[in-house]
Amino acid sequence: MSTEDDDRIEAVLTGVGPRLRRIRRDRGATLAELSASTGISVSTLSRLESGQRKPSLELLLPIARAHQVPLDELVGAPQDGDPRVRAKPIVRHGRTMYPLTRQPGGLQAYKIVQEPVAEPGEPRVHEGYEWLYVLSGSLRLVLGEHDVVLGAGEAAEFDTRVPHWFGPAGDRPVEFLSLYGPQGERMHVRARPKKS
Repeated sequence: MSTEDDDRIEAVLTGVGPRLRRIRRDRGATLAELSASTGISVSTLSRLESGQRKPSLELLLPIARAHQVPLDELVGAPQDGDPRVRAKPIVRHGRTMYPLTRQPGGLQAYKIVQEPVAEPGEPRVHEGYEWLYVLSGSLRLVLGEHDVVLGAGEAAEFDTRVPHWFGPAGDRPVEFLSLYGPQGERMHVRARPKKS
């Protein structure tokens, strides 16, 4: 095997941990819940996600079964040259999230359709930075002391360490785009290419 092949394999293995963490979190599962459904210890799952343990088929097959995803989604198998993102929607608590990126870690993009809710959820905090753009409907954003309603064509960006919650502003669904960076990087959205 050439050094180039070794580098390619190493890059795939390095990407498995963040991908496992993203898939588990997208499904709203804790490490303890995943451990219970796979028979793999919480410490082993944690080491896999952090990259401290190399993935093996013995570990990845039960995880793929538990998440009901193909094995190639866990390892980031190369696509067949088709640039389209074909990730399956994630449905949870009246919210359907359509992944628009397929690389783990770093900047993640989603199209989200949120059904109306009786009561807003509790504001939460976590590391990262988020950018929202409303496609249709009205989006209520509770951010720290602010409580604002965004209409179609409006955008917001914020540090996710500030307590926040967002969802439909009325009795109709809202459709919006979300760009999220887990390391707290600010989003840079460019409408047209730079002129040279």
